Amino acid sequence: MSEDATNIVAFPGSSVDSPTPSSGKRSIPMRSDLVVAASKVIPEPPVLINLVSARVKQLNNGRSPLVRVDHRMGAADIALTEIIEGKITLDYKPME
Repeated sequence: MSEDATNIVAFPGSSVDSPTPSSGKRSIPMRSDLVVAASKVIPEPPVLINLVSARVKQLNNGRSPLVRVDHRMGAADIALTEIIEGKITLDYKPME
């Protein structure tokens, strides 16, 4: 798969070198095709964002990826791929 700058989406996080001017936060670049595929698995954007954020934090803290990793993949791409392949899922707990 070829890399294309139009296929990258900034994701709020902490792994890119330059902070965004408006918020001071950094962004995690991720492939838009992976975002689209993962959103088919988890269609609620806030839930997908929280799941990816939590998994990126785990990966950055030393957890091993659950999928085959390409040297060009960032932590967000790995997390999205894990969601797409069903390696990580949500644990729904009903509210009482």
